[in-house]
Amino acid sequence: MRGAAMNRAAIFMALGASALAAPVHAQGATASSPPELARMADTLKPGQWIWAPQVAPTGPLLVYVDLSRQRATVYRNGIRMAVSTISSGKDGYDTPTGVFTILQKDADHRSNIYNSAPMPFQQRLTWDGVALHAGGLPGYPESHGCVHLPIGFARALFGITKLGATVVVQGNASKRVLTSESSLLLPIDAKGQPVQQSDLDAQEFRWTPERAPAGPLSIIISKHDQRVVVLRNGFEIGRSAAIIEDDDPGSHVITLTAGKDGKARWLYVGLPGHSDDAGRALDEATINRARFPRRFYELVKAELKPGATILVTQSSVGADTGKHITIMDAVVPKI
Repeated sequence: MRGAAMNRAAIFMALGASALAAPVHAQGATASSPPELARMADTLKPGQWIWAPQVAPTGPLLVYVDLSRQRATVYRNGIRMAVSTISSGKDGYDTPTGVFTILQKDADHRSNIYNSAPMPFQQRLTWDGVALHAGGLPGYPESHGCVHLPIGFARALFGITKLGATVVVQGNASKRVLTSESSLLLPIDAKGQPVQQSDLDAQEFRWTPERAPAGPLSIIISKHDQRVVVLRNGFEIGRSAAIIEDDDPGSHVITLTAGKDGKARWLYVGLPGHSDDAGRALDEATINRARFPRRFYELVKAELKPGATILVTQSSVGADTGKHITIMDAVVPKI
């Protein structure tokens, strides 16, 4: 046991060596306000990170991983509270994009695939091996598909997340673009089994909430496919045709937050490239660009709770046949 403990200590020291040798950001710089955090985030070098939980002390969490910029950003109640450099999957081991939930947490995890390699503060995103964890940070993608984080950041993040927390992974690490043309949905479910993705055919929508009875919703609105997909705990529980009249090529994340007055509000998350979105309430004009089958909208609305996340994207959600379904009874959502 003593030898194992010494080995573990050596591993942790090796993972943190570059951080200790770097400026203050690498040890977890703090920021007193969202504007200060934003300024500091723009200057981060490999291995550096910022942790400022006081700017958003409470509320639902969202982790956004930007493969294009090699950054991970943590939002709480819609406010950016932490930013870190990362290293994602190298060529041939690309980190998958999509909307994930944290399926498992293990502070002292070892890989089941790569010779028991240490993966400290592991937070599993897929059962086939993709996770957030502490690891090497050379300044470019070099992992086998996981998202490597500085050890201090990984430890702090591990301490505030819960199972079922939403993690959005987007971008392209090699081409430096904002969205990927591949499907955001993995062909493997939360039990590690292959998923046969199917489109709606002639149906307007499909709703199977019994596949995952509890947990926050992750909703993907694909402008490319004119489809909406609802996920819970890694399972697809709903899919619908939609009419989405929006030619914005970028991606936007909107989260349902808990207000001080007890009322829930939809607020934009200030993603990289869309920092002006931060804290902006979902407005009527934006809502009017989307229409959904009335019954589908009612079913989804009944399940919404603070922590629910909407990703609006040009990326596909899979099984796109190129067919557009006429929605006979459409409704514009209400806030």
